[in-house]
Amino acid sequence: MADYSTIARPYAKAVFEFARTQDALGSWGDRLAALAQAVEHPDLHALLGDPRVTARQITDLLVALLGESLDQAGQNFVALLADNRRLAALPAIAERFEALRAEAEQRVDVELTTAAAADEAQQRQIAEALKQRLGKDVRLHSKVDESLLGGAVVRAGDLVIDSSVKGKLERLANEIAH
Repeated sequence: MADYSTIARPYAKAVFEFARTQDALGSWGDRLAALAQAVEHPDLHALLGDPRVTARQITDLLVALLGESLDQAGQNFVALLADNRRLAALPAIAERFEALRAEAEQRVDVELTTAAAADEAQQRQIAEALKQRLGKDVRLHSKVDESLLGGAVVRAGDLVIDSSVKGKLERLANEIAH
């Protein structure tokens, strides 16, 4: 997949500013996520690069697919992207929009990967410790990876805390090798 981050940045910023003035960050986030998912579908994605399919046809298709969740402003945004042949950038636009939204809301999405499922109390404790460390509200997304053997890996943007047994063994092996 092509890297659309440069193309996505101005569109995401414009949508973010518009959504903020409308006090609609949540609904625009949902709308962009749905649009991104739609254009990633293989059948629709194939149409994006087809020169026989007009921008209007793709706009009409997306509007029909998303139905009532796409208001007039959303339809206008889709038409703009279609006219400029930028619909394939929607996943990157949605991702950048969510990053801007998280920053504005002083929130960080954190991925917690553990060797065994963490219970609610453990998740709350980790989220609270990260909130104190990062100074932002933490939205924790938990998953299990048994290959970690034990411990956990926490990812919050560029911050990675690897306290897994697997990670410790890999670091030990590196130290011995060098």
